[in-house]
Amino acid sequence: MKLENRCPKADGFYMPAEFAPQRGCILIWPERPGSWPYGAVEARKTFTELILNLAKGEEVFVLANPEKVEEAKKQIFETATKWFAEEDRIHILEIPNNDAWARDTAPTFVTNGKEVRGISWTFNAWGGEFDGLYADWEKDNALAPAFCAKTGYDWYDEEPFVLEGGSIHSDGEGTVLVTEACLLSGGRNPSMTKEQITEKLKSTLGAEKVIWLPNGIYNDETNEHVDNVCAFTAPGEVVLAWTEDENDPQYQMSLEDLQVLERETDARGRAFKVRKILIPKEHVCINEYELAGLDAEEGEDERECGERLAASYVNFYIGNECVLVPQFGDVHDTLAIQTLAECFPDREIVPIQARSLIVGGGNIHCVTQQIPR
Repeated sequence: MKLENRCPKADGFYMPAEFAPQRGCILIWPERPGSWPYGAVEARKTFTELILNLAKGEEVFVLANPEKVEEAKKQIFETATKWFAEEDRIHILEIPNNDAWARDTAPTFVTNGKEVRGISWTFNAWGGEFDGLYADWEKDNALAPAFCAKTGYDWYDEEPFVLEGGSIHSDGEGTVLVTEACLLSGGRNPSMTKEQITEKLKSTLGAEKVIWLPNGIYNDETNEHVDNVCAFTAPGEVVLAWTEDENDPQYQMSLEDLQVLERETDARGRAFKVRKILIPKEHVCINEYELAGLDAEEGEDERECGERLAASYVNFYIGNECVLVPQFGDVHDTLAIQTLAECFPDREIVPIQARSLIVGGGNIHCVTQQIPR
């Protein structure tokens, strides 16, 4: 049910941390020809791997366009049989969509400790007519209310405020991380000041403090979402994407973020413990073969051969029993696993080859949206 003229914070609701217990996770079956090359064959293999790993410890809701529901069921459940996965934890739902970025188009969930509710923001393909990535986002904008209606969650309608789930990160104890590059971009909410946006986030996410990092990851086409550069791993603890190469544009970007984290405290007055996670040593770039497999529609942003992609290990996902960590075939892959194993000693660290996701324009966190317990 849509909640009219209500405010999550006033109702006693807040955005929990991703490392808190979850009911499950939402993913969207990939198919968009401009994002996923060659019929999304490789992407669907990776999505299936994500789904089956998560289903070991929580429910997984897979949303698919009407004509793709049976295809998704066939691939997922045939693979599940080989994995001996808990098939009753996987739910395939027919919900129209434009693309597979569940973190940004599915509801943001808030809780009061007893009940969970959804939030539907306005989605405009990361910038609308100003610098959005595709021209038609109507189905994506309607996805959050559709999911809540189908699964029985009450939801807050925050239209016309533009926000994506990947642009916010909560510690569950009153602190929210964002980037200035994203939330102050011209295609989001240009009529609002930084102070007004801060108050909006506090009221909708039940937060006491919003920490504004200057930057995200270099060449991130979402206008530098925070979930690609910095993430909470525990109250008062974060990981930060980093490079030691001072000639890389990312060096100054991450340094500026670190300087903010070093002088700030969280909502409870704690100084941050910052663990650095090196980005891939070799730049991850789209190649000629991958580019040839894309079929962009009119008005859709098109990539160029050799274009640097926004590869980062910080775009991991924390499940109930596992942490899914992107891998790029790089010498820094193992370092990322080691660092996250220190952060989450009680969870299985699962490496996921993420080439097919990063070619699509995102990563593991981008395609997964959590549902709190």
